[in-house]
Amino acid sequence: DPAKEIAAAFKGKTGHDAALSFGSSGGFFTQIKQAAPFDVFLSADDERPRALAQDGFAVADTRFTYAVGKLALWSRAADVVKGEDTLRQGAFEKLAVANPVAAPYGAAAVEVIKALGLADALKPKLVEGASIGQTFQFVETGNAEVGFVARSQIVGKAGSSWLPPQTLYTPIRQDAILLKTGETNDAAKAFLAFLKSPEACAVIVKFGYDVACR
Repeated sequence: DPAKEIAAAFKGKTGHDAALSFGSSGGFFTQIKQAAPFDVFLSADDERPRALAQDGFAVADTRFTYAVGKLALWSRAADVVKGEDTLRQGAFEKLAVANPVAAPYGAAAVEVIKALGLADALKPKLVEGASIGQTFQFVETGNAEVGFVARSQIVGKAGSSWLPPQTLYTPIRQDAILLKTGETNDAAKAFLAFLKSPEACAVIVKFGYDVACR
């Protein structure tokens, strides 16, 4: 949702269309290394954009942190999530998490579970989504009673939630970078510049992220 809002504002200001593709950061990382025709990469971590630059698939000096994500434990039911006790009591059949290898929010969720000493207790209940988007769908549709999602996904949504202390997981620094395929694309460069603008940053903050571009 924030990406769509930013893209609409970008078009209104520049006239350029930004064609958005959504998926796991790990999945896109693999596709980019296999010559997928993307111009810009907005990752949910900082490691993959850095690696793409090191391997020659992206322009190194264009990388910057556009947002710092926050993890949330969420249920669409109003009385289900009541802090970390929800996990400790385990009064649910399924807990949705994103694939921790492909999705940084999934890796953060696993960190929280391990930090609370609940890895063994919760393992039988875990349902894995390929991306944070699919994980959110599992919870929204009721296929999982609770799930670890991005805070940005539940802004304005009904239900119950808990934001794990950020001491329990590595900060989710989300980096953007210009890919080599977009190096001569003025619209791609303009989009990255717009992503740093006060207008874009206001959208990012509105959806529950911290930003480095204030």
